[in-house]
Amino acid sequence: MCNLYSMTKPQAAVRATFRVTRDLTGNLPSMTGIFPDYPAPIVRVADGDRELTMARWGMPSPVFALKGRTADPGVTNVRNIASPHWRRWLGVECRCIVPFTSFSEYEAGPDGKKVPVWFALDDSRPLAAFAGIWTNWTSVRKAKEGEVTADIFAFLTTEANADIAPIHPKAMPVILTTYEEVDIWLRAPMSEAKALQRPLADGGLQIVSKGARQDSDVES
Repeated sequence: MCNLYSMTKPQAAVRATFRVTRDLTGNLPSMTGIFPDYPAPIVRVADGDRELTMARWGMPSPVFALKGRTADPGVTNVRNIASPHWRRWLGVECRCIVPFTSFSEYEAGPDGKKVPVWFALDDSRPLAAFAGIWTNWTSVRKAKEGEVTADIFAFLTTEANADIAPIHPKAMPVILTTYEEVDIWLRAPMSEAKALQRPLADGGLQIVSKGARQDSDVES
């Protein structure tokens, strides 16, 4: 599963690419390493406007996964959208896109240690988006933090394509590369939008870095 990604393009590029009309993020820094439960930018529709805002990465875990636990850091990747747990958040009011420039999957090195392998659409790390869902939720995400109410998100996964499979054969994020795909995900009924939960075409991703917990080759 993808549990680490980066978003290094300026927020002006995010606003222009995804036609955002309201930006609530303030001064959005370059984010070279976004981990689970980190706040990260998402684009959603609110009152008819496309809104760029921050949310914490990790949707509520299913009840069975919380047995014996006192905190829920959340689920970062969602695959089974037929599950009743996830179906409640598949309406357009809970869909979002998650801007990114690269993401990593872990590969076992010669010494057995897992090493991040960073993927992007090409070497320039152009802006793209994961198909995501979001909600506002009250829970204990960290024991030391206590109960909080926060906007939270996750993104969908699907079968791995030929680019990802040698590193992580089980799954890859659902990636939207065109404005039309973004528009369908944000506005269309699920009967139409669910077709976007498919692997990116083979050859659509490149390995741009290996071995770092951040994708430090930042592009402006």
